[in-house]
Amino acid sequence: MGMESPAKQPKTLLEAVRYFSDLDVATEYVARLRWPDGPVCPRCGVLDEKHYYLKTRRVWKCRACKKQFSVKVGTIFEDSPLGLDKWLPAVWLIANCKNGISSYELAKDLGVTQKTGWFMLHRIRLAMQTGTFEKLSGQVEADETFIWVCPVSTDGLPLSHSVSSHSSLLVI
Repeated sequence: MGMESPAKQPKTLLEAVRYFSDLDVATEYVARLRWPDGPVCPRCGVLDEKHYYLKTRRVWKCRACKKQFSVKVGTIFEDSPLGLDKWLPAVWLIANCKNGISSYELAKDLGVTQKTGWFMLHRIRLAMQTGTFEKLSGQVEADETFIWVCPVSTDGLPLSHSVSSHSSLLVI
């Protein structure tokens, strides 16, 4: 299972919803992200590309300990009755909304209840806060960046908060 080229990954919400609407595609996508070298059993830690894959249930069976595991085990998706077809567009939405997103808006966009939207939003925010998601590396593009510089007086204390004393820094 090689990682797809970035050209085939969704770039818009519509593409994300269409791409991840098939649970098999969504499961394979997360599996490739989690296990680039093949599935790893969360119980015994055995890396084996020949784990049994049960297509009808979308789970693997470890050849060593004979226990079943899914791609959701050990992630924010674990213990959730929602499928990856809802979770992955939710992650895309939360990561791409510049001013944040409410649980009501998330629920409306995904076609779930507000309570479910709240649950998903908090799990995804927790993962982003604790650094569970990998940080960007390599060449990264940013559209709009505003860095506020607080002017400091000679004694080290901030100057008054009048509009004239604030300055902006242009980052190129």
